[in-house]
Amino acid sequence: MLFRRQAEQLMEHRQQKKSHKGKEMRWWDLAFIGTGAVIGAGFFLGTALSIHLAGPSLLLLYLLGGLTAFLVFNSLADMSLHDPQPGSFRVYARKAFGPSMGFISGWMYWLAGILIMSSEVAALSIFTRYWFPGIPLFVFAAFYSLLALAINLLGVHDFGRIESLFGLLKTSSLLIFIVFGLFYVIGLINPLPYTAPQTLPITAARWLPNGLLGAWPAMIFVLFSYGGIEVMGIMSTELKNPKEVGRSGRVMLVALTLIYSAALLFALLMVPLYRVSAVESPFVSALSIFHFGFIDSLLNLLIISAAFSTMVGALFAVTNVMVSLADDGDAPLLLNGRNRRGVALPALSLSGLGLAGAVLLSFLLPNTFYEYLTTAAGVMLIMNWLIILSAQMKNNPLYIKQHLKERYQVPGYPYSSYGAMAVILLTIVGAILMPLQRTGVIVSLALVLLIALASRLRSLELKPGWGRLAPARKRLPENKDPERGREE
Repeated sequence: MLFRRQAEQLMEHRQQKKSHKGKEMRWWDLAFIGTGAVIGAGFFLGTALSIHLAGPSLLLLYLLGGLTAFLVFNSLADMSLHDPQPGSFRVYARKAFGPSMGFISGWMYWLAGILIMSSEVAALSIFTRYWFPGIPLFVFAAFYSLLALAINLLGVHDFGRIESLFGLLKTSSLLIFIVFGLFYVIGLINPLPYTAPQTLPITAARWLPNGLLGAWPAMIFVLFSYGGIEVMGIMSTELKNPKEVGRSGRVMLVALTLIYSAALLFALLMVPLYRVSAVESPFVSALSIFHFGFIDSLLNLLIISAAFSTMVGALFAVTNVMVSLADDGDAPLLLNGRNRRGVALPALSLSGLGLAGAVLLSFLLPNTFYEYLTTAAGVMLIMNWLIILSAQMKNNPLYIKQHLKERYQVPGYPYSSYGAMAVILLTIVGAILMPLQRTGVIVSLALVLLIALASRLRSLELKPGWGRLAPARKRLPENKDPERGREE
């Protein structure tokens, strides 16, 4: 999962390499950055849970997930290009549905970040236990949480350079795995003892080992793997030619979906379904059949390094989300305070409670806490996607009135947006069908209900120290350059 502040730092790091002034980011820059930044532990470990539910049909679900993410990206890019606003997408929700929805979407975004960060801690603990099976998970969860807090307390802010490096590392790891799998399938390398590659099923029963109702709950983990794609939609305003956002989005989502699908395909060909375990990455399981003694551990180490950097950056990002909420009057003003190092201690402390919750869950529910956290995070994430799609549809008539000679349009609008919303709603329903996922759904829905009640109470009586509900930041641009689609 990528947050806006991380994306901004990635862009800043990219721009520092260029000698020219002004916006120099081309469409391929955005596509490259987005592809590496979105890949996270949700794919490296979440696919193990998905394979158990969906079997080989998971390949088709990733194609559907990529299409849904593409439509969400396009909806936010449409709003960002026609109405550039500093801040996250809650500004557009506020414009579309009023201050209360801006409040709700802002807090939902922060809670989604907390849950996603906690799921990263859970994944890191499971990955590390691959080498130390006798040590309880909560020990690793506590270690990674304290280390992430310590790094943020030191006032390290330049996560852009780090995220750029590890984004490349994550992408390279999957590409190397794909090449390795291809060599295995065509017979250039063989495991010892030799085992022939698995074959893809030719019957519906083998494609859907648990039936359609058994496979559909896996969709929540599929969409979770695309978490952060919406932030890249906001960052499309940094393109030198904003009209190229459609090409950038298509290349980014096609590349991401192809990498996901190819890696998953070779994992299914390299290891039988019954050997895929939720206690380790399926890609590590696939490489372990070769008994090279180091290659599976090397991949596991690369995954841990990349996932930890993402988690540290996510803690920094969610802390800044809370500061932004406080600045806008959507959270207590005391949460925007910073110390001499520039560290937002009150907001960081509040975000740190999420890490404490992850450690507690790893102690109480060591066998299921990753699934609980990932489901809850996934539901909160795609509910934010629903807000993005709805806000774009509500705001779209305002953009039409701008009478631009060339304007960006969501492909297939409005039917494509309705289709994406239907997929998201059905994904939430599918998660309810599974007992373990049902708990995560209930937690997410309960949190949204609490946020809505808080918003209602604030609208009736403003609380001391909170300030007034924030208005939309900037008015809709009136004078546009037809060629650039941006304000002069």
